[in-house]
Amino acid sequence: MKLAQIAGLAGMSALIAGVVIACSPTAEPAPEGDKPGSATTTKVDYSGQALAIDGSGTVYPIGAAAAELFKEKNGEVNITVGKAGTGGGFKMFIKGETGISNASRPIKEDEVKSLEEAKIEFLEVPIALDGLCVIVNPKNEWLKSITIEQLNKIWNKDSKVKKWNEVDPSWPAEDIKLYGPTDAHGTYEYFNEVVNGKKDNVRPDYSQNAEYDPLVQGVANEPHALGYVGFAYYMQNKDKVRAVPIDGGKGAIEPTKETIVDGTYSPFGRPLFMYVNKAKMGESSLLKGFIEFMLSPDGAAAVEAGDYLPLPADATDLIKARFEAGTTGSIFNKAGAGQSVTAVLTASK
Repeated sequence: MKLAQIAGLAGMSALIAGVVIACSPTAEPAPEGDKPGSATTTKVDYSGQALAIDGSGTVYPIGAAAAELFKEKNGEVNITVGKAGTGGGFKMFIKGETGISNASRPIKEDEVKSLEEAKIEFLEVPIALDGLCVIVNPKNEWLKSITIEQLNKIWNKDSKVKKWNEVDPSWPAEDIKLYGPTDAHGTYEYFNEVVNGKKDNVRPDYSQNAEYDPLVQGVANEPHALGYVGFAYYMQNKDKVRAVPIDGGKGAIEPTKETIVDGTYSPFGRPLFMYVNKAKMGESSLLKGFIEFMLSPDGAAAVEAGDYLPLPADATDLIKARFEAGTTGSIFNKAGAGQSVTAVLTASK
């Protein structure tokens, strides 16, 4: 299967109604080199093991692509990948139902407390970079950029804004049709914290979508719509919607791979995570092997297959060191929005 097929978000749902890959034993030595006495490596036998991954819909394309690539490298393995949303995924993780919880925002203190009460230690593993994108209909050619303050005026829970010109008199006197994810999604929480100051500070009268595909389609069908999604969903639908440059206080910046990686797309550039159950990792070579895979060039290929951005090499080295040391707990839940992954990791050393 081609990675381009895996990366297609619509194709993902058909491919993986929870990516289940059949299990069969593999344990054949693979020779390296032709010289007598050259070293050999042995494929790890993952037969009889299973790995359950769930959580963020934003991270889902990465997890699905990684599961497929891992199978190609290691033989048939039993991995399921779901997309219950970041919050929904953490609820499953706290119950011990999953080995990995995908997240599009850092774990919350109340979730950390619940894990402590459940006696579950966890490792925090950043795996990719994303840029939250504010999207409009392509017919909207007049909205050249938008500020965080203007987004707040539209989206906060006390907002009475109904028409575009109520935000800026130079904008048209047309009704704004708002689209966004439900509160089960980390993208919802991240957007509201950055724009409105709190994750639950949001007006209730917008079109709430449990899935991102209908959200994108809603914006694509409404000439005066406004919504927000992760970078991959924007990239997969560039023919249907347009991303609006964001002015976070230093001028309008368009979301691109370059601006997300170099940190200039602030405050909407963000890391994506996999949270790992430490005890389950000790019990499962499949779980440990999958995270090691995610931190390898193969994992970076899975990130790119999902239309997200691999972490810089210096950040990956620091993440590997924390993972290999078995360092538990979160350092990103106290980091400021838009702070670079490398800076957060370096400060924690």
